[in-house]
Amino acid sequence: MVTSHQVRIIGGRFRGRRLPILDRSGLRPTPDRVRETLFNWLAPVIAGARCLDAFAGSGALGFEAVSRGCGEVVLLERCSSVVAQLRANARTLGASGVEIRQTDTLRWLAGSATPFDVVFLDPPFAEGLLGPTVEAIAGGRWLAPTAHIYLETSSGSDLPAMPEGWELIRDKKAGQVRYALAVRRQADAMP
Repeated sequence: MVTSHQVRIIGGRFRGRRLPILDRSGLRPTPDRVRETLFNWLAPVIAGARCLDAFAGSGALGFEAVSRGCGEVVLLERCSSVVAQLRANARTLGASGVEIRQTDTLRWLAGSATPFDVVFLDPPFAEGLLGPTVEAIAGGRWLAPTAHIYLETSSGSDLPAMPEGWELIRDKKAGQVRYALAVRRQADAMP
């Protein structure tokens, strides 16, 4: 397992901690500048939130959420060596409320749902998974009534159409990344 790269936690109780990440093709942590903006957007809702990092990869988003006080985070990752590194990093942090599952995200989303307050959707850019994942999240009972959904894709790509009841409230670009935040509105919540 080669771990020549690191990701830095940029805020909260683990601020400044550096965690090793695997040197693996397609594994790219969300840039610091983008994470700083994202978590500024989420500041009013992250404390105590139940979060899903649907394509954990480096764990940058999930571990940042834990550092900033989320109540629980579920990190999904299909690659066994990446899962092993995520588990090692969770132990290094001594972070509670972290659940790491080795699974295919779309397969996992086809199962039974428990709603999340914040969902991070940052799939590998080249695999075309953002649209199908948005559909799977919207089609199940994965979202709390006023859930916030983070979407990340390459800067040259379009975002998928927002499902009924979702409102895109932020949309920015930074370098190679286009990132956005949508919110599910209460009036559209399922009982």
